[in-house]
Amino acid sequence: MTTDLLPDAGRTVVVLTVEELDELVARLIAMGYDVKGPTLGADAIVPGPVKSSEDFPRGVHDVQSPGSYRVVHYENDDELFGWAVGPESWKREYFPSSQVMWHGEVVGDAIVFREPNRTHSPVAIVGARPCEVAAMRIMDHVLEEGVHRDSRYSDRRDASFIVVVECARPADTCFCFSMQSGPGIVEGFDVALTEVNDELGHRFIARSGSTLGAGLLSSVPSRPGNDRDLAARALLLTNASSAMSRSLPYHDVANLLARNLEHPRWSEVAERCLSCGNCTIVCPTCFCSDVHDTTDTTGVIERRRDWSTCFDLEHSYVHGGSVHESSSSRYRQWITHKLSTWWDQFDSSGCVGCGRCIVWCPVGIDITEEVTAVAATDNPRSESPVTRGAP
Repeated sequence: MTTDLLPDAGRTVVVLTVEELDELVARLIAMGYDVKGPTLGADAIVPGPVKSSEDFPRGVHDVQSPGSYRVVHYENDDELFGWAVGPESWKREYFPSSQVMWHGEVVGDAIVFREPNRTHSPVAIVGARPCEVAAMRIMDHVLEEGVHRDSRYSDRRDASFIVVVECARPADTCFCFSMQSGPGIVEGFDVALTEVNDELGHRFIARSGSTLGAGLLSSVPSRPGNDRDLAARALLLTNASSAMSRSLPYHDVANLLARNLEHPRWSEVAERCLSCGNCTIVCPTCFCSDVHDTTDTTGVIERRRDWSTCFDLEHSYVHGGSVHESSSSRYRQWITHKLSTWWDQFDSSGCVGCGRCIVWCPVGIDITEEVTAVAATDNPRSESPVTRGAP
């Protein structure tokens, strides 16, 4: 996890060519990091191993809409990061979808317990998006900074190095600007890159966000950034922000949902919702999990933690049955927790506006559309006595 954050005045700002970006990646490998980044998988941008700029999705753009995702290849396009986000977030790197907690084995008349080997190479992520870094910080607050610290998560997160790439081409489903998590970034990273390709050439404006990041930038070839570079970055981010057609009322949505728990929209959306849980699986901040104990005929015992979802009927099971029996109840639970009661638990929103839940919903349910529908018939005079959300 990023430490020793630098104030704006103390940050290194340099410009890298593609070849110098390769030097940065090589330097991270030499430092002992397992370098990962966005790569082109089976018709999608997915996390994978990175050794040079050749591993990034050069000339690849994405087209996303409710219930739809595809990548498009452009010839003679040198952009390495000309897309928004893929189906998989970096959550999996720190909070695996399935994890063995401990093993047990019957030896004679005794049971011997063994904890799995937790040693691993530190990970450097090159190419995370600002919304994904915002999601990491939310997960940090939940799993690392809370009363019940998850040491398995912290082991991975504390050893990581983050190179974020600011977003120039948001998808049609993105709304990070309204959630204050993109397309630019000011904190939570070691190095921030902005890919620019204009009359001055193809280059990366690099800013340090930590002392470790400043040290890395000082160790690779570069030239100092100038006013024209910073102006190009500012224009790029302004255009990206203006390109987003979707939004959520960041300051008001928490109280809006809190006072509309019996809104008829929950029944309407349930007629389309399949309760498949896709939205929670692709969400970079959902952290629900179940723990399962298994034994076999040889006497081996295993406890495993697996991702879970609040759309499963069994997720809310207590003695006598499930609390959320209907699809409308389960969808309401997800969206009100994500956007409203998350504030009560963790003093932030649980949404970063990446749009994955919209894209990977099989029937194209749009979280921004659902909030807009609730707001259309909202009665502010029925304000919840608990004030939620940002001041």
